[in-house]
Amino acid sequence: MVMETLNPVARDFVIFCIHRCHKEWPALYDEMCWVAGHRLFRGLGYAELRKAGLSLSLTNIEDTIRMVDTTTAQVEGLQP
Repeated sequence: MVMETLNPVARDFVIFCIHRCHKEWPALYDEMCWVAGHRLFRGLGYAELRKAGLSLSLTNIEDTIRMVDTTTAQVEGLQP
């Protein structure tokens, strides 16, 4: 997945979750599900995140892992 094609809302959600828990996969996945379930990021839940291109369904887990890896690499690249 190319970073330019990643929906900014989905990217920001992943960054939000990374900053909340400072954990790596798979603990980060648990945090993402918890945040979505409680609508802690901009009031967005599972359905809204899915519309933004981020599915937390286990059937789409490989896409989610790639999105997290891409976002993590971008965030690490911005840090001094």
